[in-house]
Order: sequence, then structure tokens, then C-alpha cells
Amino acid sequence: MPNILDIRRRIRSVINTRQITRAMKMVSAAKLRRAQERALAARPYAHMLTNVLKSLVARAEIYDPETGEPKHPLLAHREEKNILLIVVTGDKGLAGAFNANVTKAAFRFLESKSGENVDIEAIGRKGRDFLKRRYPAAKVQTRSLAELAESVESEPEEKERAAAVQITGEHVGVLNKVEFAQASALAENVIHRYTREEIDAVYIVFNEFKSVIAQRLIVEQVLPIEHIGEQTIRLAEELTEEEKKKAREAAVSAGVGMRASEGEEGGEFGTSQVDYIYEQPPAELFRALLPKYVSIQILRALLESVAAEHAARMTAMDAATNNATDMVDSLTLAMNRARQAKITKEIIEIVSGAAAM
Repeated sequence: MPNILDIRRRIRSVINTRQITRAMKMVSAAKLRRAQERALAARPYAHMLTNVLKSLVARAEIYDPETGEPKHPLLAHREEKNILLIVVTGDKGLAGAFNANVTKAAFRFLESKSGENVDIEAIGRKGRDFLKRRYPAAKVQTRSLAELAESVESEPEEKERAAAVQITGEHVGVLNKVEFAQASALAENVIHRYTREEIDAVYIVFNEFKSVIAQRLIVEQVLPIEHIGEQTIRLAEELTEEEKKKAREAAVSAGVGMRASEGEEGGEFGTSQVDYIYEQPPAELFRALLPKYVSIQILRALLESVAAEHAARMTAMDAATNNATDMVDSLTLAMNRARQAKITKEIIEIVSGAAAM
């Protein structure tokens, strides 16, 4: 049995650790509130743009009546031979199984696309480090969003693949402060590669966030655009009841709201049976609006992933704090037993000595 001094040192160490985890939980709760506000602030524009496109699709031809070809290349469907997968993870750990679940979902998707060429754009340090240990980097690799904008203007060239699955881009530090310009640069590069037929489909894997207890891990198809305003989900994984219970307890203790946010502003636009007159031809309107729609889809994924990461870290730190409290109670009980055993031993020695005299 360890002595009392060792147990006291252990108790002090666990108490200090509990203070750290409790502080990290409150920091994550504060960041979660801000992340929720940013996601809500971006929704009115996204919903209005979606409704404008829905109205345009309902009142204009999206396919050429003579050739049958779509009026914008982002609407074109091709056989999936070359695929781009965008993996959104966090830059930091201590978030439970948040990052591991994303990479597992990416692996399941890659298994479903075995035999096809897949390029990976890794957003977040954890996902980047994990994927780089398993897949090689492309011969020519874009490493930052700033370089993405420059690469858009370059001419297409034949590139030798490093493997069937390769990493073509890594973006670290993007999630510290998500901006529309960052999502737009990534979307512009993706659109450029799609229109040049370098890739035939684009998917993104991320944590979709609605509230602390209403989130799911999904693989969503970004390109080609099938139905405007509707998500094309290929894989989805909901939170378990146990995970929801832990998240609910963490949210209550941190004072974070658990109600799912709506933010469906602009939902009535284009629903009335009115024949609008468009100044530009449909092809020009699609050319201006569809790239913005793709940018908004990527921005939404980044913002919701950030909020989901803070929610996961808040839940993990709440569990760590509770475990530390239980450990302190257990160590305190062990210390009291060791102290009582020491006192009992001393009494027995005194009584035995007195009896011997």
C-alpha cells in the first residue's frame, strides 16, 4: 500500500488537472457560443441565394433544348473515375473521438470508392497528420489557400499520380478564424478542376452541427449539383444516446443552449406563382450564381465543423472533470484508510509494549 505522502501528492496532481479541464470546458463553451452565432449569421445569405437559384431553375431551362447539354458545367454528370474528397478535421486534440470519427468516415468512403482515383484535400492539422502517414502526397501539391487562387489561372497539365489515393492539398490554421474568402478560394480551385474535367465528383466529410445534441457526421456530395437546396448525403452517422446524454449534461453545466437553431430567413422568396423577367440569359445567371452556391456549401461545412469541434471538446473536458472528481474521492478514501491503518498499528504497538512490561 502506498504511503500517505504519495497519496497526498497524487491528490494534488489530480486536483490541478481538474482545474485545467474545467477551465478548458468553459473556454470551449464560450467558443461554441461564438461559433453558433457565426454559423447563424451566414445562414440568411445562404438561404436567400438558394431560393434565388430555386426560383431560377423553376423558371428557366437548365439544359440546352437542342443539344441536351447543361447550361453550366457544374450541372454536368460524368462517370466517377477521378474523385476529390475534402476532409475537415480540427487543428487541436482533446476533443474526444471527434477527429478519429472523421478519419474513420473518410476511410469508409475510400473503401466504397476502391479502384478509383481519389484526391484528398485535408483541412485541419489532425486530419492532415493522420492521412499523411497513410497516403502519399501528390507530385505537385497545393499547400495553402493563397496558392489555390494562383493555381486557378494555370493551364492544365498532365500530372503523374503518386498513388490511386493521394493528398493534393493541406490547409492548417484555416479553422482558427473561418472567412468567406478562404472557402471561396477553395471552391474556386475545386470548380476550376471540375470544369477542366480533372475530377468527376467532389465530396466533403465533416460534422454537421445543429445543436449540442443534434449533430451528425456526414459525407456530402458537393459536385455535380443534383438538387439545389437539398443535401446529397452519401454516408451519415448520428450521435448515440449515450453521447447525447453526455453532451446534454456538459451543456447544462456550462450554460450552453441545446435548442436546434433554425435561421430559415428568406424562405418565401420565389414561391409565389409570378413569371419573373430576367435581364441576363439563364446561362449567364447560372455562371454567376452556381460558383457562389458551391462556396457557400463549403463555408457552411467549415463553420459547422468548428462548432461541432468545440461541442465535442466541451463534452470531453466535462467528462474528464467528472472523472478527476471521482479519482479525488477514491484517492481520499484510500488515504483515509492508510492513515487509519497507521494509527491502528501504532495503537497495537503501544498496547503490546505496555502488556509486555
